[in-house]
Amino acid sequence: MEPKELEKYSSAVSLSDMEIFVFPELMYSLVLANIMSPALWKWRENETFKKLEGKSPYRKLMRMRQFIMDEYEFNLDLNTWGLTNKDVELERFSPFISPDKIAESNALFGYHGDEYYFDLDIRRHFGLDQYEGDIIPYWKTETIEAMDAFRYKQSYTTGAGECVSLAALYIAAGFVVCGIPLEEMYMILTPLHSQNYIDVNEGVITNNRRILTKSMWFNGTEITNKAQRALRNEQVTIVSHSSGYVHFMYEDASISPESYAEFVSKLKSFLKSGLDLTIFANFLRSKHEYMKYFAFCRHHHGKHKYIDARTFFRYEHGSKFKIAADTIDKLFDEVADDDFSCCKGGKEIICVNDFIKLVRKLDIDFSSFEDVSRLSEYLEDYLDSPNDFIEDLWNFLNVVPALPTEEKNFQPEPEINLKTDMAREEVIEHLEGLREANKTVDLAFYAYRDMKKCTWEPFLKASLERCPVCLEKAADLSSPSAVYSWLKNMDDGSIYDSSRLAHPDEVANYMRGDGIEKAVTMACILNSRGLEEQIEINIQSCCLTLSYMGEIYEFESSKEISKKISIEPDAYSKPLSPQAAAAN
Repeated sequence: MEPKELEKYSSAVSLSDMEIFVFPELMYSLVLANIMSPALWKWRENETFKKLEGKSPYRKLMRMRQFIMDEYEFNLDLNTWGLTNKDVELERFSPFISPDKIAESNALFGYHGDEYYFDLDIRRHFGLDQYEGDIIPYWKTETIEAMDAFRYKQSYTTGAGECVSLAALYIAAGFVVCGIPLEEMYMILTPLHSQNYIDVNEGVITNNRRILTKSMWFNGTEITNKAQRALRNEQVTIVSHSSGYVHFMYEDASISPESYAEFVSKLKSFLKSGLDLTIFANFLRSKHEYMKYFAFCRHHHGKHKYIDARTFFRYEHGSKFKIAADTIDKLFDEVADDDFSCCKGGKEIICVNDFIKLVRKLDIDFSSFEDVSRLSEYLEDYLDSPNDFIEDLWNFLNVVPALPTEEKNFQPEPEINLKTDMAREEVIEHLEGLREANKTVDLAFYAYRDMKKCTWEPFLKASLERCPVCLEKAADLSSPSAVYSWLKNMDDGSIYDSSRLAHPDEVANYMRGDGIEKAVTMACILNSRGLEEQIEINIQSCCLTLSYMGEIYEFESSKEISKKISIEPDAYSKPLSPQAAAAN
């Protein structure tokens, strides 16, 4: 395998966020690896989903949201997968993308975001400020097996994963468990986040473990404001889809141009709203400072009654009813008589009902800032800063995503074309038939790490060069025999089934592994300390040995793999040692 190809294929094994940024096809390779995983197909046997057989994909998706929230934590511990050196990684990626371009758009290499993020101090918010020197976290993306295995880590009682891992899991589970066609799901990656747009009903957007419908997207709550943050304030770097990807920096795109155009249209439609009583109440909920200018009005027993918006929202806070078109009357019924007034409360107070009627009368297009500005003349007698109000209202109703341009050199790959009625074995067989023609599919088998279906070179390169966690955990083990004893005392058994292999940092993080995985982990540790002679790993089905410096170390395996591996001194570069990180 030539060097540039080896870099890409080995990145399918390590799957760091920066590798996905440089090689965007890896994003969907992880999705396909999860789709092939027996761990995901077991969800179908869960009583939760068996009860939903015959229900709509949307109904299943809403139930799956709760399942994912119950089974997985959002993990933002940037040290989970160890540290690397910024200059080393920039040099690594220089044949593919310039260091300056990476720094402009990748959080690990200096990206700070736009003005909103400067105000928020986004690097401190995400814990990136601790890596201001040359040392940066690997920030790896996990397979479903690696997510599930967090249960083995101290202080975790469930699985866990970072935002990209959760986004990939949602797409794969949407297909396998909910029966949503892959063609109807799109992944949206920004420098600091990853979300999905799923084209069911009016559309939904996933955000870490949660799902937001269109009505939720405009509900004005703090949790929704956070979910909107990336699409409001960041450049979308990658859109990934079953037909391919588009990357905002690359001229070539493999996504189907028709699919991308449809996505752009549907996402933009999802991200904008008209104005009615419910939406305006949501706006006031989001922008408390404007409540003082408004009152809610009720026509009751032939008379008009008014309640100050601030008071009415306090009632909402303690009620099961919301200020919304279908429940506002029930909330009015809970208001004490002395909180109503026969007048608005002064000529400077605007009746919400009158404001909504005015909007309808003027037939305002709320997707046009110029059209919304027509309200200024009416509002200037009531608000201190009507222009600020108009700008805030327009921004609330319109999220304008910075998407990659549609003016790309589209070079679609052969369609993946998986069907929701396929069995797992049919899915794998179908994908195997596409490997030669579709690079993303071929890379998926390396992300899946079935070593009977992949060459070993990419796995060994990723395992020996990009696994600093095992070095940190073995830092006090001064001799090969001490490393061997540490590995032998770990639990046996891989987090992966059949002939699939964990890489050394998964072994070290979860303190368990098959004999082959332990032997490769030992090789990684020895290689990091400088090899005096070659390492020989001889795998003969259930038994294997690692030979080094005249010593033979025995391991046992259940993987039914036969392979001889020779690791020469200086054949692989060394991961960042804990001592080097501490010195920095």
